[in-house]
Amino acid sequence: MLSALVWFPVLGAVLIGLLPRTDKPEISVGVVSGIARSLPPNSSRLVALITTAITFVLSIVLVIQFDSISLHSQFQELVPWIEPLGLNYRLGLDGLSLPLLVLNGLLTWIAIYSTEKSIQRPRLYYILVLLLNTGVAGAFLSENLLLFFLFYELELIPLYFLIAIWGGAQRSYAATKFLIYTAVSGILILAAFLGIVWLSQASTFDYAGIHTEALPLITQCVLLGLLLVGFGIKIPLFPFHTWLPDAHVEASTPISVLLAGVLLKLGTYGLLRFGLGLLPEAWTLLSPWLAIWAVVSVLYGAFTAIAQIDMKKMVAYSSLAHMGYVLLAGAAATPLSILGTVFQMVSHGLISAMLFLLVGVVYKKTGTRDITILRGLLSPERGMPIIGSLMVIGVMASAGIPGMMGFISEFLIFRGSFPVFPVQTLISMIGTGLTAVYFLLLVNRTFFGRLPDQFANLPRVYWSERLPAFALALLIVVLGLQPNWLVYWSETTTALLAPASATSAGSISRIATAPQVSPLPKPTAILAPVFHSTSVATAL
Repeated sequence: MLSALVWFPVLGAVLIGLLPRTDKPEISVGVVSGIARSLPPNSSRLVALITTAITFVLSIVLVIQFDSISLHSQFQELVPWIEPLGLNYRLGLDGLSLPLLVLNGLLTWIAIYSTEKSIQRPRLYYILVLLLNTGVAGAFLSENLLLFFLFYELELIPLYFLIAIWGGAQRSYAATKFLIYTAVSGILILAAFLGIVWLSQASTFDYAGIHTEALPLITQCVLLGLLLVGFGIKIPLFPFHTWLPDAHVEASTPISVLLAGVLLKLGTYGLLRFGLGLLPEAWTLLSPWLAIWAVVSVLYGAFTAIAQIDMKKMVAYSSLAHMGYVLLAGAAATPLSILGTVFQMVSHGLISAMLFLLVGVVYKKTGTRDITILRGLLSPERGMPIIGSLMVIGVMASAGIPGMMGFISEFLIFRGSFPVFPVQTLISMIGTGLTAVYFLLLVNRTFFGRLPDQFANLPRVYWSERLPAFALALLIVVLGLQPNWLVYWSETTTALLAPASATSAGSISRIATAPQVSPLPKPTAILAPVFHSTSVATAL
């Protein structure tokens, strides 16, 4: 099942590559020419949609079969590969990777569906998107450090070309900047992985076989520092964030959806899985500094977003602030705060994807994203009232209004982090208020007021353009009212990651196999103070 999730998109990419070109049928002769004429004009798009739909359905099947209270990684696959290097093809799934895997499948399908049917070089475009899906899924499922690194680097190649070929006017600059930053990130992560394995004298790079408890604490801190910078670039965190606004502004809307919704989560996932999971003692020692770093990222991202006049760049800087919450919760490392990181990653993925989709529709219909020019788009007669209404929902969710996912994720993070870092948590909560400020500026200036004459005859917004945002809005509200439908799958895993729950172990696999570790309480016991009833609103 796991290999199918990883490699089925590659099969779809190969099939797209073998399809005859329908845009120039004169180059085909005989049987090939007949096949080309019989194919629909958007055959590449159709194959990509079917491929990602099947992949998403497979991920849902895994959700149904997943044992939420198991201490072990599930659906494991192991194929010896390059044994002298310690590189094995080892895949596994737990409560940390499961929600992100489903998110990857959903947003990839939405990105393909949202792509313009008239896009240039469609075969290459859809092949790259499918390969990007494979790289992300493989990274989330890898239980071998070198295998994770290979998939982590694999997603860099298609994303570079997706920005460089189909991006905006400054696409070459943005793609090159992204490439350089991510390459440096990969080098630091690889150096940390090599140091962890060699210094701990592990026989392979398999996650379950690595024990770092005997390493000197200063060595653990150095290795953790490499991981923090490496994954901090990917998240991104201040001051390693400068590639993100350029990449978002120049990337097309579907690629921005994938970049913010999924790819940034590779950084937060890597910090939790390998930083906290493998080096818990060093993590605990550095946690006060990590909390301060989180506060700086939250406030910097929020204040910088307020200063923006480009809608897309404002949403991009909001990602910097919201990813800072994940670092704060990870620094606190309580079962509740780590559970909040999972909810925040999924919440931010859905909300940011929705906002980028809506900004893309506004730009497509008006030709600008400048909030100093746009006015009155909520006008029911000549504007885009439904798009404006969906934007209000997305803004409310991002600002943490109760009844939506953003509130649940921030509530879990702040409540779980406050007992450990009360001052840093209170300062970070200011970022929630600032989120309301800059998004209120965006909505007020763009959608309210009188519609200018230059936008009097806006093109019609079709339901096919609204459908992805509608679907995401529905998920945001439903999971905001019923958070247990998401946290249920991750409670056990996040409790195991918390150093307080596993003082003598640094990974889920080692906890599961260590006889001296007593069984954890049922997940409902861990979350009883928060999810005593069926909704957070009732609990409060």
